[in-house]
Amino acid sequence: MTKPKLRKETILLNMGPQHPSTHGVIDFFLEVDGEEVVGAEVKMGYLHRAVERLAEFRTYPQIFPLVDRLDYLSAHHSEFAYALAVEKLLQVDVPERADHIRVILVELKRIASHLLFYGAFAMDAGSVTPFLYAWREREKVMDLLEDVCGIRLHPNYFRFGGVREDLPPGFLEQTINFVDKLPFFLDEYEAMLGENEIFQVRTIGIGKVSPKRAINLGLTGPYLRGTGLKWDLRRDEPYSVYPKFDFEIPTGKQGDCFDSYKVRIEEMRQSGRIIKQAIEKIPDGPIRTSLPKKVIKPPKGEAYARVESPRGELGVYVVSDGSARPYRLKVRAPSFTNVQAFPELAKNHLIADAVMIIGALDPVIGEVDR
Repeated sequence: MTKPKLRKETILLNMGPQHPSTHGVIDFFLEVDGEEVVGAEVKMGYLHRAVERLAEFRTYPQIFPLVDRLDYLSAHHSEFAYALAVEKLLQVDVPERADHIRVILVELKRIASHLLFYGAFAMDAGSVTPFLYAWREREKVMDLLEDVCGIRLHPNYFRFGGVREDLPPGFLEQTINFVDKLPFFLDEYEAMLGENEIFQVRTIGIGKVSPKRAINLGLTGPYLRGTGLKWDLRRDEPYSVYPKFDFEIPTGKQGDCFDSYKVRIEEMRQSGRIIKQAIEKIPDGPIRTSLPKKVIKPPKGEAYARVESPRGELGVYVVSDGSARPYRLKVRAPSFTNVQAFPELAKNHLIADAVMIIGALDPVIGEVDR
Protein backbone atom coordinates (compact mmCIF):
# COMPACT_ATOMS: atom_id res chain seq x y z
CA MET A 1 0.00 0.00 0.00
CA THR A 2 1.45 3.34 -1.09
CA LYS A 3 1.75 6.10 1.45
CA PRO A 4 -0.67 8.97 0.69
CA LYS A 5 0.92 12.31 -0.13
CA LEU A 6 0.17 15.27 2.08
CA ARG A 7 -1.84 17.93 0.27
CA LYS A 8 -0.47 21.47 0.57
CA GLU A 9 -2.83 24.40 0.14
CA THR A 10 -2.42 28.08 0.80
CA ILE A 11 -5.01 30.14 2.63
CA LEU A 12 -6.15 33.64 1.74
CA LEU A 13 -6.11 35.73 4.91
CA ASN A 14 -7.94 39.05 4.93
CA MET A 15 -6.04 41.47 7.21
CA GLY A 16 -8.36 44.42 7.22
CA PRO A 17 -10.06 46.57 6.08
CA GLN A 18 -9.40 48.03 9.51
CA HIS A 19 -6.30 47.00 11.40
CA PRO A 20 -4.44 48.38 14.43
CA SER A 21 -1.16 48.62 12.51
CA THR A 22 -2.48 51.22 10.05
CA HIS A 23 -3.41 54.87 10.40
CA GLY A 24 -6.71 54.58 8.58
CA VAL A 25 -8.72 51.97 6.71
CA ILE A 26 -7.01 49.72 4.16
CA ASP A 27 -7.20 46.04 3.26
CA PHE A 28 -4.26 43.64 3.00
CA PHE A 29 -4.83 40.22 1.45
CA LEU A 30 -2.23 37.72 2.58
CA GLU A 31 -1.77 34.35 0.90
CA VAL A 32 -0.30 32.21 3.64
CA ASP A 33 1.21 28.75 3.84
CA GLY A 34 0.81 28.04 7.53
CA GLU A 35 2.31 31.16 9.14
CA GLU A 36 4.42 32.14 6.13
CA VAL A 37 3.31 34.84 3.71
CA VAL A 38 3.80 33.58 0.14
CA GLY A 39 1.89 36.39 -1.57
CA ALA A 40 0.12 39.64 -0.74
CA GLU A 41 -2.09 42.27 -2.27
CA VAL A 42 -3.03 45.77 -1.13
CA LYS A 43 -6.61 46.93 -1.61
CA MET A 44 -7.12 50.69 -1.31
CA GLY A 45 -10.00 53.08 -1.77
CA TYR A 46 -11.93 52.87 1.50
CA LEU A 47 -11.01 56.48 2.41
CA HIS A 48 -11.23 58.01 -1.05
CA ARG A 49 -12.67 61.54 -0.84
CA ALA A 50 -11.84 62.89 -4.34
CA VAL A 51 -9.64 65.70 -3.00
CA GLU A 52 -7.97 66.30 -6.37
CA ARG A 53 -11.34 66.53 -8.11
CA LEU A 54 -12.81 68.77 -5.42
CA ALA A 55 -9.85 71.14 -5.87
CA GLU A 56 -11.04 71.89 -9.42
CA PHE A 57 -14.17 73.47 -7.95
CA ARG A 58 -12.47 75.56 -5.26
CA THR A 59 -10.56 78.80 -5.46
CA TYR A 60 -6.85 78.53 -4.77
CA PRO A 61 -7.05 79.66 -1.09
CA GLN A 62 -10.00 77.33 -0.46
CA ILE A 63 -7.81 74.32 -1.26
CA PHE A 64 -5.65 74.66 1.86
CA PRO A 65 -8.27 72.93 4.08
CA LEU A 66 -8.48 70.12 1.52
CA VAL A 67 -4.75 69.34 1.49
CA ASP A 68 -4.79 69.49 5.31
CA ARG A 69 -6.75 66.25 5.21
CA LEU A 70 -4.32 64.25 3.07
CA ASP A 71 -1.60 63.33 5.56
CA TYR A 72 -3.61 64.42 8.57
CA LEU A 73 -0.71 63.56 10.89
CA SER A 74 1.48 66.10 9.12
CA ALA A 75 -0.83 68.63 7.49
CA HIS A 76 1.78 71.41 7.54
CA HIS A 77 3.87 69.55 4.97
CA SER A 78 0.91 69.22 2.60
CA GLU A 79 0.21 72.93 2.91
CA PHE A 80 3.90 73.65 2.35
CA ALA A 81 4.07 71.68 -0.92
CA TYR A 82 0.83 73.20 -2.23
CA ALA A 83 1.91 76.74 -1.31
CA LEU A 84 5.30 76.31 -3.02
CA ALA A 85 3.67 75.06 -6.24
CA VAL A 86 1.21 77.97 -6.49
CA GLU A 87 3.93 80.47 -5.52
CA LYS A 88 5.89 79.25 -8.55
CA LEU A 89 2.91 80.07 -10.74
CA LEU A 90 2.41 83.46 -9.10
CA GLN A 91 6.16 84.17 -9.13
CA VAL A 92 6.04 85.66 -5.64
CA ASP A 93 8.78 85.70 -3.03
CA VAL A 94 8.21 84.68 0.57
CA PRO A 95 9.52 87.03 3.31
CA GLU A 96 12.44 85.58 5.23
CA ARG A 97 10.61 85.63 8.55
CA ALA A 98 7.72 83.67 7.06
CA ASP A 99 10.13 81.09 5.62
CA HIS A 100 11.68 80.57 9.04
CA ILE A 101 8.24 80.19 10.64
CA ARG A 102 7.31 77.61 8.02
CA VAL A 103 10.43 75.55 8.69
CA ILE A 104 9.97 75.69 12.47
CA LEU A 105 6.39 74.43 12.20
CA VAL A 106 7.02 71.64 9.69
CA GLU A 107 9.96 70.33 11.71
CA LEU A 108 7.87 70.37 14.87
CA LYS A 109 5.23 68.46 12.96
CA ARG A 110 7.86 65.97 11.77
CA ILE A 111 8.77 65.32 15.40
CA ALA A 112 5.09 64.87 16.34
CA SER A 113 4.57 62.44 13.45
CA HIS A 114 7.66 60.37 14.29
CA LEU A 115 6.65 60.24 17.95
CA LEU A 116 3.34 58.73 16.95
CA PHE A 117 5.20 56.27 14.73
CA TYR A 118 7.42 55.31 17.66
CA GLY A 119 4.49 54.63 19.96
CA ALA A 120 2.39 52.79 17.39
CA PHE A 121 5.35 50.72 16.16
CA ALA A 122 6.08 49.66 19.73
CA MET A 123 2.49 48.49 20.12
CA ASP A 124 2.76 46.55 16.84
CA ALA A 125 5.63 44.67 18.53
CA GLY A 126 3.52 44.07 21.65
CA SER A 127 4.78 46.85 23.92
CA VAL A 128 2.33 49.42 25.29
CA THR A 129 4.49 51.52 27.65
CA PRO A 130 6.58 53.30 24.95
CA PHE A 131 3.37 54.62 23.39
CA LEU A 132 2.48 56.40 26.64
CA TYR A 133 5.93 57.99 26.84
CA ALA A 134 5.81 59.11 23.20
CA TRP A 135 2.36 60.62 23.74
CA ARG A 136 3.78 62.70 26.59
CA GLU A 137 6.20 64.53 24.28
CA ARG A 138 3.79 64.60 21.35
CA GLU A 139 1.26 66.49 23.44
CA LYS A 140 3.89 69.14 24.15
CA VAL A 141 4.47 69.57 20.41
CA MET A 142 0.75 69.68 19.67
CA ASP A 143 0.28 72.35 22.35
CA LEU A 144 2.96 74.47 20.68
CA LEU A 145 1.34 74.08 17.28
CA GLU A 146 -2.08 74.86 18.70
CA ASP A 147 -0.73 78.10 20.18
CA VAL A 148 0.31 79.20 16.68
CA CYS A 149 -2.48 77.81 14.49
CA GLY A 150 -5.40 77.66 16.91
CA ILE A 151 -5.97 73.98 16.14
CA ARG A 152 -4.03 70.73 16.44
CA LEU A 153 -4.43 68.65 13.27
CA HIS A 154 -5.81 70.78 10.43
CA PRO A 155 -4.04 74.14 10.77
CA ASN A 156 -5.02 76.01 7.55
CA TYR A 157 -2.06 78.24 8.45
CA PHE A 158 0.06 78.61 5.32
CA ARG A 159 -0.79 81.31 2.80
CA PHE A 160 0.56 82.13 -0.64
CA GLY A 161 3.56 84.33 -0.01
CA GLY A 162 3.83 83.53 3.69
CA VAL A 163 1.73 82.48 6.68
CA ARG A 164 -1.61 83.50 8.14
CA GLU A 165 -0.34 85.34 11.22
CA ASP A 166 2.79 85.88 13.28
CA LEU A 167 4.01 83.71 16.13
CA PRO A 168 2.38 84.31 19.54
CA PRO A 169 4.39 85.80 22.44
CA GLY A 170 6.54 83.27 24.23
CA PHE A 171 6.33 80.64 21.49
CA LEU A 172 10.01 80.72 20.53
CA GLU A 173 11.13 80.44 24.16
CA GLN A 174 8.81 77.49 24.80
CA THR A 175 9.99 75.78 21.63
CA ILE A 176 13.67 76.19 22.53
CA ASN A 177 12.91 74.75 25.97
CA PHE A 178 11.30 71.70 24.33
CA VAL A 179 14.03 70.98 21.76
CA ASP A 180 16.73 71.39 24.42
CA LYS A 181 15.15 68.52 26.37
CA LEU A 182 14.33 66.40 23.32
CA PRO A 183 17.70 64.52 23.14
CA PHE A 184 17.21 63.29 26.71
CA PHE A 185 13.75 61.95 25.88
CA LEU A 186 15.05 60.26 22.72
CA ASP A 187 17.80 58.55 24.72
CA GLU A 188 15.07 57.32 27.07
CA TYR A 189 13.08 55.97 24.10
CA GLU A 190 16.10 54.17 22.73
CA ALA A 191 16.86 52.53 26.08
CA MET A 192 13.23 51.47 26.43
CA LEU A 193 12.59 50.08 22.93
CA GLY A 194 15.57 50.23 20.57
CA GLU A 195 17.81 48.27 22.95
CA ASN A 196 15.08 45.76 23.82
CA GLU A 197 16.09 42.27 22.65
CA ILE A 198 12.53 41.21 21.80
CA PHE A 199 11.99 44.35 19.70
CA GLN A 200 15.26 43.75 17.87
CA VAL A 201 14.27 40.16 17.05
CA ARG A 202 10.93 41.43 15.72
CA THR A 203 12.52 44.06 13.45
CA ILE A 204 16.12 43.22 12.46
CA GLY A 205 16.19 41.50 9.07
CA ILE A 206 12.44 41.94 8.61
CA GLY A 207 11.25 43.65 5.41
CA LYS A 208 14.79 43.94 4.13
CA VAL A 209 15.31 45.67 0.78
CA SER A 210 18.38 46.74 -1.19
CA PRO A 211 18.98 50.39 -2.17
CA LYS A 212 18.51 49.66 -5.88
CA ARG A 213 15.30 47.71 -5.33
CA ALA A 214 13.98 50.39 -2.97
CA ILE A 215 14.40 52.99 -5.74
CA ASN A 216 12.68 50.73 -8.28
CA LEU A 217 9.78 50.21 -5.88
CA GLY A 218 9.37 53.98 -5.50
CA LEU A 219 10.17 54.02 -1.79
CA THR A 220 11.07 57.39 -0.32
CA GLY A 221 11.55 58.80 3.16
CA PRO A 222 12.91 56.93 6.20
CA TYR A 223 12.47 53.45 4.69
CA LEU A 224 14.59 54.43 1.68
CA ARG A 225 17.22 56.08 3.86
CA GLY A 226 17.25 52.93 5.97
CA THR A 227 18.93 51.18 3.02
CA GLY A 228 21.90 53.57 3.29
CA LEU A 229 20.88 56.07 0.61
CA LYS A 230 21.26 59.69 1.71
CA TRP A 231 18.33 61.08 -0.24
CA ASP A 232 16.51 63.95 1.45
CA LEU A 233 14.90 66.78 -0.50
CA ARG A 234 15.79 69.29 2.20
CA ARG A 235 19.44 68.81 1.26
CA ASP A 236 19.44 67.33 -2.26
CA GLU A 237 16.83 69.66 -3.81
CA PRO A 238 16.72 72.38 -1.16
CA TYR A 239 13.71 74.65 -0.80
CA SER A 240 12.71 77.47 1.53
CA VAL A 241 15.60 78.38 3.90
CA TYR A 242 16.94 74.86 4.49
CA PRO A 243 20.29 75.64 2.80
CA LYS A 244 21.05 77.99 5.73
CA PHE A 245 20.97 75.20 8.30
CA ASP A 246 23.49 72.56 9.30
CA PHE A 247 22.00 69.09 9.77
CA GLU A 248 22.76 65.46 9.00
CA ILE A 249 20.82 62.93 6.92
CA PRO A 250 20.47 59.77 9.06
CA THR A 251 20.75 56.48 7.20
CA GLY A 252 20.71 52.77 7.98
CA LYS A 253 22.62 49.79 6.60
CA GLN A 254 20.29 46.81 6.17
CA GLY A 255 17.13 48.45 4.80
CA ASP A 256 14.93 46.58 7.28
CA CYS A 257 12.27 47.56 9.82
CA PHE A 258 14.85 48.23 12.53
CA ASP A 259 16.80 50.65 10.33
CA SER A 260 13.55 52.43 9.44
CA TYR A 261 12.92 52.85 13.16
CA LYS A 262 16.47 54.07 13.86
CA VAL A 263 16.36 56.60 11.02
CA ARG A 264 13.21 58.19 12.45
CA ILE A 265 14.72 58.44 15.93
CA GLU A 266 17.77 60.22 14.52
CA GLU A 267 15.61 62.43 12.30
CA MET A 268 13.91 63.79 15.39
CA ARG A 269 17.32 64.80 16.74
CA GLN A 270 18.12 66.54 13.46
CA SER A 271 14.73 68.29 13.43
CA GLY A 272 15.57 69.68 16.85
CA ARG A 273 18.87 71.02 15.45
CA ILE A 274 17.08 72.66 12.53
CA ILE A 275 14.47 74.26 14.79
CA LYS A 276 17.13 75.74 17.09
CA GLN A 277 19.01 77.23 14.15
CA ALA A 278 15.82 78.59 12.60
CA ILE A 279 14.88 80.29 15.87
CA GLU A 280 18.39 81.74 16.29
CA LYS A 281 18.36 83.16 12.75
CA ILE A 282 14.73 84.25 12.49
CA PRO A 283 14.58 87.93 11.45
CA ASP A 284 11.98 90.57 12.08
CA GLY A 285 9.81 91.75 9.22
CA PRO A 286 6.60 90.90 7.37
CA ILE A 287 5.05 87.45 7.49
CA ARG A 288 3.35 87.57 4.10
CA THR A 289 3.88 89.10 0.68
CA SER A 290 1.07 91.41 -0.41
CA LEU A 291 -0.60 89.93 -3.49
CA PRO A 292 -1.93 92.49 -6.01
CA LYS A 293 -5.47 91.11 -6.27
CA LYS A 294 -8.06 89.90 -3.79
CA VAL A 295 -9.00 87.06 -6.16
CA ILE A 296 -5.94 84.97 -6.92
CA LYS A 297 -5.66 84.12 -10.61
CA PRO A 298 -2.26 82.66 -11.51
CA PRO A 299 -1.23 83.00 -15.15
CA LYS A 300 -1.67 80.03 -17.46
CA GLY A 301 0.97 77.41 -16.84
CA GLU A 302 1.94 74.50 -14.66
CA ALA A 303 4.16 74.04 -11.62
CA TYR A 304 5.40 71.19 -9.48
CA ALA A 305 6.83 71.47 -5.97
CA ARG A 306 7.90 68.78 -3.56
CA VAL A 307 8.91 68.65 0.08
CA GLU A 308 10.35 66.04 2.42
CA SER A 309 7.42 64.94 4.57
CA PRO A 310 7.75 62.49 7.51
CA ARG A 311 6.75 59.71 5.11
CA GLY A 312 8.89 60.70 2.13
CA GLU A 313 8.63 62.76 -1.03
CA LEU A 314 5.38 64.74 -1.12
CA GLY A 315 4.76 66.55 -4.40
CA VAL A 316 1.98 68.80 -5.67
CA TYR A 317 1.42 69.47 -9.38
CA VAL A 318 -0.85 72.39 -10.32
CA VAL A 319 -2.12 73.38 -13.77
CA SER A 320 -3.58 76.87 -14.17
CA ASP A 321 -5.85 78.00 -17.00
CA GLY A 322 -5.77 81.62 -15.81
CA SER A 323 -8.98 81.42 -13.77
CA ALA A 324 -9.50 81.59 -10.01
CA ARG A 325 -9.63 77.78 -9.83
CA PRO A 326 -6.96 75.25 -10.81
CA TYR A 327 -7.59 73.33 -14.01
CA ARG A 328 -5.88 70.31 -12.44
CA LEU A 329 -4.27 69.42 -9.14
CA LYS A 330 -2.31 66.20 -8.66
CA VAL A 331 -0.71 64.99 -5.44
CA ARG A 332 2.31 62.67 -5.38
CA ALA A 333 1.68 61.06 -2.00
CA PRO A 334 4.56 59.11 -0.39
CA SER A 335 2.24 56.78 1.51
CA PHE A 336 0.62 55.75 -1.80
CA THR A 337 3.91 54.63 -3.35
CA ASN A 338 5.43 53.24 -0.15
CA VAL A 339 2.51 50.99 0.71
CA GLN A 340 2.61 49.38 -2.74
CA ALA A 341 6.01 47.93 -1.86
CA PHE A 342 4.36 45.89 0.90
CA PRO A 343 3.62 42.72 -1.17
CA GLU A 344 7.30 42.32 -2.02
CA LEU A 345 8.59 43.27 1.43
CA ALA A 346 6.22 40.86 3.19
CA LYS A 347 6.93 37.82 1.02
CA ASN A 348 8.54 34.86 2.81
CA HIS A 349 7.96 36.46 6.21
CA LEU A 350 5.54 35.43 8.94
CA ILE A 351 2.10 36.97 9.43
CA ALA A 352 3.32 38.74 12.57
CA ASP A 353 6.22 40.18 10.56
CA ALA A 354 3.78 41.61 8.02
CA VAL A 355 2.32 43.78 10.77
CA MET A 356 5.78 45.14 11.58
CA ILE A 357 6.44 45.90 7.90
CA ILE A 358 3.23 47.89 7.61
CA GLY A 359 4.17 49.80 10.75
CA ALA A 360 7.69 50.49 9.43
CA LEU A 361 6.25 51.91 6.19
CA ASP A 362 4.14 54.22 8.40
CA PRO A 363 1.40 54.92 5.84
CA VAL A 364 -1.32 57.48 6.43
CA ILE A 365 -4.31 56.23 4.46
CA GLY A 366 -5.76 59.72 3.97
CA GLU A 367 -3.03 60.42 1.43
CA VAL A 368 -3.04 56.88 0.02
CA ASP A 369 -6.64 57.22 -1.15
CA ARG A 370 -7.04 61.01 -1.35
